[in-house]
This record gives sequence, structure tokens and C-alpha cells, in this order.
Amino acid sequence: MKIAFSPCPNDTFVFHALVHGQVPGAPSFDVTYADIDITNNWAAAREGPEVLKISFAALPWVLDDYALLPCGGALGRGCGPLVLTKNGAADPASLSGKRVAVPSERSTAYLLFRLWAAQNIPGGNLDIVVMPFHEIMPAVRDGSIDAGLVIHEARFTYQNYGLHMMTDLGSWWESDTGLPIPLGAIIARRSLDTASLTAWIRSSVEYAWANPEASAAYVMEHAQEMSPTVANQHIALYVNEFSRNLGASGYAAIEALLGRAMKEGFVPAFDMAKLRS
Repeated sequence: MKIAFSPCPNDTFVFHALVHGQVPGAPSFDVTYADIDITNNWAAAREGPEVLKISFAALPWVLDDYALLPCGGALGRGCGPLVLTKNGAADPASLSGKRVAVPSERSTAYLLFRLWAAQNIPGGNLDIVVMPFHEIMPAVRDGSIDAGLVIHEARFTYQNYGLHMMTDLGSWWESDTGLPIPLGAIIARRSLDTASLTAWIRSSVEYAWANPEASAAYVMEHAQEMSPTVANQHIALYVNEFSRNLGASGYAAIEALLGRAMKEGFVPAFDMAKLRS
């Protein structure tokens, strides 16, 4: 079976056991490591592997063909995207007309940014540039971009680039809704045995927690020159109880995000019941 997820530590930690034959009864998996923007586009085009990690924000485009699995993804608190600048500007209105780099136009990070910008940037007049997330901070530092929307380990390293945080979109979302932040979803083609896939992925999460050292070499092999300390911070932030089971608050967060986005016209209309079926 083919699967695609990012090389980020949270994904390699979660899926280590599954793709290394440590989950009883699971088939062998052929892994493709891909940036979230790539997997979002694969899913929307009905291309690529049978199982993918995508942004929750991309779900409205794919739910007719893919089921959302209730485990293996990334939701949480205190782990939201950041808006960074070089000059330390604090007023969101200062971004009007400026170039802002984002990691994907169908990412949860970008959707949160659009919802925030609709409240805080008059007219929403922005020049959006999509680039791989690891290129965003250098671009802001070097002045080719005015601001950057960053995710993942950038929360821990942006100061190394001399950058300043304008806003933490996770804090904004949590204070506005009281809900966790839905970031990355695991989806599978509806033609598959999604119940078995759910059980295998859940077992992989539980194996990772029970045997954290087992995945260490695999995590660092794909960690893009990240230090072990930052990789461990990354795992601790993004792999949590929601990775085992979305639960009531997880589904509520997803429905709140996509419901607001649908109301604003940021995503196409879709059947919300398909999030749970």
C-alpha cells in the first residue's frame, strides 16, 4: 500500500512502526515523503498514494473520494502558525499591500491566516506567495518577502533568523473558539478498509509512545538538519491524544474551522457529515 506524509518529526514518529513492519496484521507500505502543498494537490487531483497526510483545510475538495481517518493527524493547543516579520511591526494593518509568503494555499495555516486577516487587515489587500515552508524564514530575513506564515519547528527557531512574531494564529483561534487547532489530517481512499487502517495507524501511534527510542534514527534521518532537541520539541507539540483519537473536541474544531471558512467563501460548500463517515 502506498502512503505519503511529510519528513517532519511528528509524522515520522507517528508512522515509524507502521512503515517498518512493527504493527501486526498491517500490510507493507511504500512511503513517499512530500511537502503538505504537494499532498494537498495530489488529493484534490485524485492522484498519488491511497493514504495521505494533508491539511484539514484541504478536506472540502476531497471528501467525496477520501475518508478522514480519526487518528494519526495533528491537532493541538499552543501549536498554531505564526505570522513573522523582519521589522517587528505589531499592527496587522501594516501588511496591507505587502508580500506575504505562505506554505500552501490550501493549508490550515493559510486558512487561519485568511480568517484572521479578514478581521484585522482592511480590505484584505495582500500579495500572497506560496513557497515551501523551510524557505519562508530566509526569504523574510533577506527582504524578498515582507512577512511569512510559518509552521512546525519554525516556532522554536524564528529568532535565529532575526525575525519577530506579529501574531500567533493558534492563540488567536483558541481565544476566539476555545477549541484546539486542526492542522494535519490523515485521509484514505474510500474504497479501502478504513476501519483496519484506523486500527493500524492507532497502533503505530501507541507503539511510538511506548518505544520512543525505536524511531529516533528514522526521525533524525528525515529531520532536515534539525537538532535532536528541536525534533523532540516538535514531536511533543504535535503528537498528542488527538493523534490517537480525534474525539468530540477534535471533530468540533474541524467543523468550526471549515464551517467558518465555508461561510466566508474561502472553501467550496461540502457535506459536513462526510467528515465523520
